[in-house]
Amino acid sequence: MKHFFAWLATAATLTFTLPAMPSQTDPGLDRLFDALRQASDESDAQAIEQAIWRRWIVSGNVFVDQFVALGLEAMAANAFGDALKVFDEVVKMAPDFAEGWNRRATVHYLLGNYDASAADIAETLAREPRHFGALSGLGLVELGRGREAEALAAFERALAVHPHLPGAKARIQLLREKLRGRGI
Repeated sequence: MKHFFAWLATAATLTFTLPAMPSQTDPGLDRLFDALRQASDESDAQAIEQAIWRRWIVSGNVFVDQFVALGLEAMAANAFGDALKVFDEVVKMAPDFAEGWNRRATVHYLLGNYDASAADIAETLAREPRHFGALSGLGLVELGRGREAEALAAFERALAVHPHLPGAKARIQLLREKLRGRGI
């Protein structure tokens, strides 16, 4: 990773950009989201979900995609500080790339930076309102903030987009029961 940051410093000074087509504009996504809502079971939904993620993770810019790969590698190594630096660069280079914001939101969440995570989730959703990962992440952020009603609303929004989203139904049920017990 040390060599990466030396390369990053050099790359950041480059003045050229490559043309990018934000992945959230992929015309196949509408069809996939329709199929996701109509999936008969979790197995069918999982295959469709993976097809959506494969589209979301590609920015349309090879240079940005290399940064994303480095950020994901840092996340996998639990080097969250390094991952944050990488995804900071991703959102600077490709501000219209929803998944760059989403991945940075995830890193902020893992670092306990709930306000920053929520801000990045808002940026993600501004670019891709159907981003079930960001919506579910917002639910987790709100739980971290102790805001259970807001968490419930986020998980419900995620489930509306992805009816078979793993864990969402259980979280919704627990939150509803907990909130009902408080008279909310």
